[in-house]
Amino acid sequence: MTGLLDQIIQAVLLGGLYAIFALGLAISVGVLKFINVAHGDLIVAMSFLMLTLTNSLGLPVPVALIVLIPVGAGVGWLLQFGLFQRAASQNELQIILITFGLSVIIQNGLLGLYGADTRKVTAGGIEMASINLFGNINAGVLPLIIFVTACLLIVGLEQILYRTGLGIQIRAIADAPAAAKLVGLRLAGLMAVAMAMVGITEAVSGGLMSIWTNFDPSSGSSRLLIAFEVVVLAGLGSFWGVLVGGIIIALAQTFGGMIDSAFQMLAGHIVFLVLFLFRPQGLFPKT
Repeated sequence: MTGLLDQIIQAVLLGGLYAIFALGLAISVGVLKFINVAHGDLIVAMSFLMLTLTNSLGLPVPVALIVLIPVGAGVGWLLQFGLFQRAASQNELQIILITFGLSVIIQNGLLGLYGADTRKVTAGGIEMASINLFGNINAGVLPLIIFVTACLLIVGLEQILYRTGLGIQIRAIADAPAAAKLVGLRLAGLMAVAMAMVGITEAVSGGLMSIWTNFDPSSGSSRLLIAFEVVVLAGLGSFWGVLVGGIIIALAQTFGGMIDSAFQMLAGHIVFLVLFLFRPQGLFPKT
């Protein structure tokens, strides 16, 4: 029984990482109204940048994480303002093709710069540290930090998008862009700000992922798939639902791995498919 409870706790903490993967995609789909196929590759690019900052430049891990945040915001802003906005003005298919092309460019660029070997950032042993919760149940310090970070990001996004004037304007252009333009809102600028928020989540998730697990230039596709499943399970507009969706996928993978290691990833996809069939609008859609 203790072993089962321990597995559940570890899965819940892993769900926090999956939630951070998905938060940026939730903004892309819910606010910017497009699926960014390059989302997973941008996360991996941030992981490699984290590797460069810590290994090549010698920055401490916390400092490197702080540096990543404005970089991610800047990359998101530039992509939206310089590329995605122009593609979106054409048609919906155009922007999907653009992000697919960006995904290919990022993967090949990372492959050329870093090679095909798997990498991992060493954080001075924090990835191995753990604390006792109760009895024989322990939790890793890094997974706990990631889970708390996911909750803080969700609170921050909720406050910005639902409690500030900027958030009201961003949601206005998402719900009715033509009407928002008529009342004088700057669509391009506001959408670039929204994409900067996406970039921040990509930077945080990429930096934390680089410490938790191995990654390589082709890892983006699996991150995108997890993020997509979590967002669909959550329902559009629900950031706390993203956390629940991440936990559900992580639990499914954990129990699948207990049955057979080869069944681990497949179990998550099966649970997603079953829940989607019964609840296609998501578990917590915003009404």
